[in-house]
Parts: sequence; C-alpha cells; structure tokens
Amino acid sequence: MASRDYMHRLPDSHGGLGRPVSFSRRWHIDVPLLVLLLVLASVGLVVLYSASGGEVHYVRRQSVFLGMALAVMVVAAQIPLDMYRRWSPWLYVGGCGLLAAVLFFGVGAKGAQRWLEIAGFRFQPSEALKLAVPMSVAAFLHRRNLPPSFLTVLGALVIVAVPAALIVRQPDLGTAILIAASGLFALYLAGLSWKLIVGAFLMLAAASYPIWEWGLREYQRQRILTLFNPDVDRLGAGWNIFQSKAAIGSGGLYGKGFMQGTQSQLDFLPESHTDFIIAVLSEEWGMRGALLLLLLYVLIIARGIYISFMAQDVFGRLLAGSITLTFFVYVFVNIGMVTGLLPVVGVPLPLVSHGGTAMITLMAGFGVLMAIGTERRRVSF
Repeated sequence: MASRDYMHRLPDSHGGLGRPVSFSRRWHIDVPLLVLLLVLASVGLVVLYSASGGEVHYVRRQSVFLGMALAVMVVAAQIPLDMYRRWSPWLYVGGCGLLAAVLFFGVGAKGAQRWLEIAGFRFQPSEALKLAVPMSVAAFLHRRNLPPSFLTVLGALVIVAVPAALIVRQPDLGTAILIAASGLFALYLAGLSWKLIVGAFLMLAAASYPIWEWGLREYQRQRILTLFNPDVDRLGAGWNIFQSKAAIGSGGLYGKGFMQGTQSQLDFLPESHTDFIIAVLSEEWGMRGALLLLLLYVLIIARGIYISFMAQDVFGRLLAGSITLTFFVYVFVNIGMVTGLLPVVGVPLPLVSHGGTAMITLMAGFGVLMAIGTERRRVSF
C-alpha cells in the first residue's frame, strides 16, 4: 500500500511527497467534459427508450455501446500527443486502404456498399477517417510554416480529397462532406488566407451546374429539390420532413409527455430512434426539452474550444479545434435536416441516436481531446 501511495503522489518543492495525484490527473481525464458527455448520453438513453416504443433491447444495446465507447475514450486519453502525430500517416493510409477494400469486398445494405465484414463482425471504415483525416492534416501542417503557403494548402487538400472521393463512390455523399469538413477545419484554423477561401467558394459556385448534372445521383437531386419544395413528393421523399416537422410543432413549449407522442409512438415518424430522434424529444418534452439538449451541446463545444486554446503546440490546437468544430457540424446538420433547413443526409444526432460505430468513434475523438487538454499535466508529471 505504501509503494502504491508513493506512485500516486506528486513531489513537493522540497523533493518530498506532496498531495496525492487526483483521479483525473492520473488518468488524463477532463472532468467537466466527461460529466457533460455522461449527462448527454443518459438523456439519449431515456429518449431512445421512448423512440423505440419502449423496446429495452435498443436501450440495452446502446448501453453496451456506451460502455465500450467510454473505455475507448479513456484509452485514447492516455496516449501522448507526440505518438498521435507519429501514428497519423499510418492511420490515414490504413483507413484509405479499408475504404478501397469496401469498393471490392464491401457488404451492401439499402442500395449502398459501405461496410466490411470480417469473421461475422461488420464495421464501417469511413468512421475511422473522421479522426484520421483531421489528425493527418494537423500533423502535415505542424511540420510547416504557418499561415500555410499555396503548395501547403494543395498538399492538405490532397489528404482530404482521397478518402472523400473513396467514400463518395460507396455512395455516401453526406459522410464524405463531413469528413472533408473535418480536414478543412484544421486547414482553416492554421490561418488559411481569405483570398483562397473566397476563391474556393467562387470555384464551387462555378462548378455547381456540372456537379448537379453529372456529379449527383438521382436520389441526391431529389433530396435537394424536396428541401426547397416538400410538396413535390409529399408521400415519398418529403414524407420524413413533413412528419418530423409535425412532431416538433405538436410538442409546443412543454411537450405531450414521456412516451405520449403520437407521431413517434404510432410510427408515423420514420427512423425515430436514429436520424430523427430529436423530433421525438421535441414532441414529448417540447421546446424546453430541445433547448436543454442544445445547451448540453453548447457546453461541450465550449469546453472543446477552451481545450484548443490551451493546447501546448500547433498540432494540438489544430486537432482539438477540428474535432470540436466537426462535432458542432454533426449537431448542426442533424438538427437542420430534421427541421427541414438542410437536405436529408443520414447524419445521426451525436450520443443520442442509436448506433455503435458512430458513438465509439465520437468518444475516441473526445479521448484525443482529453489527451490534448491534459498534455501540460502529462509533461509536468
């Protein structure tokens, strides 16, 4: 016991034993962030129980995923930043290799080929790129002068474009855009020139017609048309949006009560336990419930931004900032999709929607964020 106590105490200024090392310092855990994530995940389990019609199976399955995700987060928090920086090229190459394998050996579902199956275990390789891409871009920029030069920007864009193009081929345009955004955030935070940003938007605007005609599939064009005019296909592509708006609107300020929502409980609302789960919360808990959920997201994002400001080096700042902004985009896209402000792209609501791979990847990202936030403690210890 004495030796164990010695290992978990910090030396004082006189070389003796000082106060015991706290749990958070020993395990490199950011306690405010952990508490916010646990509260959010707990809210998600309650809403999921109602969204699944009282099916305990979904809650039990999500709880298992949450336990695994928390374990992954703790492990990720123990790894020093220098190791992440050295591993990033291998993680990137390995992830791109798995994406290429999906095109030849992938498992299909609902008209898309996005999964690999090994020994009965099915997983989606694109999830790993949600971390590998911003990490690789941050490592690439860390070794160069900032703000980035034109050639440096081109190099970073190549890193982003390769996995995005492979994911588009699956097809999964929504995930490709989000993964590309995670890498572009790191590039933007590195001090990207506004001239290059404006030029990129002008080029995108000029290419909008060719992209519409030859770059998008028919169902993707239909989703965009439905966004601007849901009446075009009210019983088809517009059905999801009409039902989600009806659920959100009928909840009012205070909601109908737990498991009392008509749209979700009577199965009018599609994908109620995954992509459209916030409509269930809004119908049953009303605007006040939705605002409380948004407050949790805002606090998590604020903590992530704080960690990025306090990071010890360029790599940590760029990576923490891109992870935090990517988390914000996932929340923004899901809510925008459910409320009819954005096209339906199949993005789950973080830590609330049912899903294992997405939750584990997300919590791994928060583990990296904690590793960045506690890097100063690691060095001093």
